[in-house]
Amino acid sequence: MKNFAEKVVNFLKDEDGPTAVEYAVMMALIIVVCLGSVGLIGTNANAKFDKIATELAK
Repeated sequence: MKNFAEKVVNFLKDEDGPTAVEYAVMMALIIVVCLGSVGLIGTNANAKFDKIATELAK
């Protein structure tokens, strides 16, 4: 148990830990923005295709 506690303390002291967390947060934000963009573009494209299909059916 002491070895585990030492590893945790060393991890918290090391500068790579916070950097990894920062990169993870940035990656999560980028993924959220990408998913939102794809959803919005998909919705707009679907509406445009429906409009074109309606015009072609006339």
